Amino acid sequence: MRYLIVSNRLPFTVTQTDKKLEFKNSSGGLVSSINSFFDHGKKTSSSTDYLWIGWPGNLSADAFKQLKPKFKSKKSLPISLPTETFENFYEGFCNKIIWPLFHYFPTYTVFNVKYWKEYEKVNQIFADEILKILKPADVIWIHDYHLMLLPNLIRQKSPDVKIGFFLHIPFPSYEVFRLLPSKWRISLLKGILGADLVGFHTFDYTQYFYRCMLRILGYEHSFGKVSVGDRVVRIETFPLGIDYQKFSSASSDREIKKQKRKLIQNFAHKKIILSLDRLDYTKGVINRLKAYELFLEKNPRWLKKVVLVLVTIPSRTEVEQYQIMKQQIEELVSNINGHFASLDWTPISYQYKSLNFKELIALYGISDVALVTPLRDGMNLIAKEYIASKQEDEDAVLILSEMAGSSKELTEAILVNPNSKEEIAEAIKQALDMPRRDQKKHLDKMQDHLQKFDVVKWGEDFMKTLDLVKLEQFKLKNKFSLSSVHKKLLTDFYGAKRRLILLDYDGTLVPYFKRPNLAKPSREVLKLLKEIINEKRNELVLFSGRDRKVMFEWFGKLNIGFVGEHGLLFKEKWVDWKLIKPLNTSWKSKATSILQLYVDQLPGSFIEEKEHSLAWHYRLSDPELASVKTKELIDDLVSFISNTDLQILHGSKVIELKNSTVNKGTAAAQFLNRENFDFILSIGDDGTDEDVFLNLPEQAYSIKVGTGQTNAKFQVSNHQKVVELLKELVKIG
Repeated sequence: MRYLIVSNRLPFTVTQTDKKLEFKNSSGGLVSSINSFFDHGKKTSSSTDYLWIGWPGNLSADAFKQLKPKFKSKKSLPISLPTETFENFYEGFCNKIIWPLFHYFPTYTVFNVKYWKEYEKVNQIFADEILKILKPADVIWIHDYHLMLLPNLIRQKSPDVKIGFFLHIPFPSYEVFRLLPSKWRISLLKGILGADLVGFHTFDYTQYFYRCMLRILGYEHSFGKVSVGDRVVRIETFPLGIDYQKFSSASSDREIKKQKRKLIQNFAHKKIILSLDRLDYTKGVINRLKAYELFLEKNPRWLKKVVLVLVTIPSRTEVEQYQIMKQQIEELVSNINGHFASLDWTPISYQYKSLNFKELIALYGISDVALVTPLRDGMNLIAKEYIASKQEDEDAVLILSEMAGSSKELTEAILVNPNSKEEIAEAIKQALDMPRRDQKKHLDKMQDHLQKFDVVKWGEDFMKTLDLVKLEQFKLKNKFSLSSVHKKLLTDFYGAKRRLILLDYDGTLVPYFKRPNLAKPSREVLKLLKEIINEKRNELVLFSGRDRKVMFEWFGKLNIGFVGEHGLLFKEKWVDWKLIKPLNTSWKSKATSILQLYVDQLPGSFIEEKEHSLAWHYRLSDPELASVKTKELIDDLVSFISNTDLQILHGSKVIELKNSTVNKGTAAAQFLNRENFDFILSIGDDGTDEDVFLNLPEQAYSIKVGTGQTNAKFQVSNHQKVVELLKELVKIG
């Protein structure tokens, strides 16, 4: 088995200057997380064969050829992208559309169609390159918002490959996600759902994805599972951990100890508040500085006793918005220092630089308080690293934004609203005044959690769940796969003297439509049915929930049998319609008044009245409101039908009331018992067809269209597969 790790960039960048090529390792959270996961695999003798796929940097064609052997030795596959394409993809769609929108900064979003086209293009380039080297046993693990179309692009060409997708930034609420143009948001959701397993950092992000999936695609989930075509996709929460041991043991390093002593001397044993962030508007640095300024104003006793160490890591330095933000931060630092500083004290120690690992651990170690207050953050590993690196004899209080994903785990931190400078200022005071015993109590709980749920557990949990999803798909496919008996079915059909074919209509021969009247049979379907009955050995019966008027209008010219209103009515060839049994319909007027109440309450819903039944359709309605109203309606109908012979059928976006003593199975018996058929085929898609499947003799072929529990022996994914099978039978004759 081989893992294909796919991300926007490789875990290193190649720079080209004066014909000289240099490799520089990346220090991002994704890179360190994946490396830690595979390093653990090496130590435990687990399978660690992997290939990292991504963009290596802006290289010439000659440089690509020159570096090919080196890429191979680094277990990487570089993706070559034209400079302009990459800029429109990365700086454009990723950083000017997805990044601000998913972090709830819609005013920063630039909806440029050119960016979208380049995003599609880059995802397709990735797919093409991956498909060239893909092996049957490979596991593809795709990371982050840059490649949200990629899972489905690969799935289309390689249906059985194992694909996991993980989003490392927040997934926004429906109200924010819907700001994307319709085509984009549909494509992004379908792209992600090309994976077998989709992972998010927090329960909230997972719920937001469920909601977008329901409202935009109409897909409902059941306990985190959703049917996408003929596949089951699982959507789960996997909070990303850190390499706990790496951070907790680092303080024993001599050089780090030396750096700690030097820093403590430099800050003259003052209380140190650490603010460490990449330069980005999502991090809330300006709000943080204003809150610190307010803290100093309200708490003069802390003047000259505390220092805010503000480290801003350079990021996207070429973007004007970031340049302006850097200037604003520096002006604010200058103003605060100018207002409060004295000859022997500077309230803010500001550094605009990157830190290596040892510098980082030393800074974590000497900081009494960590101020981590992003306005919105997918996880925020800085908070976890700070807690993990603290030793027993060191002061440690974490002030954490409730908008960071890590706040869902680090509940012992002081949680604040990052938009409120008053809350942050009060939290700083609380942190500095917190007794050591309370600090230790909170620290111990957080460290225990981080040690248990580290990056290795994150990776292992994700991969174990991915394996379970594929196993479930495999079992369903094998249990119900028609392909396993396809040849025998055709052979049995060919050799039979009398054949009975029982076909449901909506969802079986045609897809479901928003309005029932739009499901009128196409010329192709009518032609196919005619060809079936042209063979004298074939007896065809068409089942439907519709009434006889509609069925006669659509199929009246066909010499076939009919079953209408889910089994209440049936018709044999050239014979008039018959009721299975005399039925009382006096209940309809009262039931109509109940249904009308819900039509009034749920826009888009409507009543379909049939001769002996009533149907309430809600396919056109808001899916979330419909979910609530259907439950309420069913409760009311349960009370209404008590002590009657009525039943409630909950179908695909429809609730129907009908007599309970008859069903499609009862009607099917009228045809099954008429003569001895040596070949029987029954195909249907919903719960009402299950009664037919149950009444079939053992040798019959029964097929359910779609996924889910069924009494049928086999399953196919959609109505198109049914049409294809029937065309094969017609060819046999």
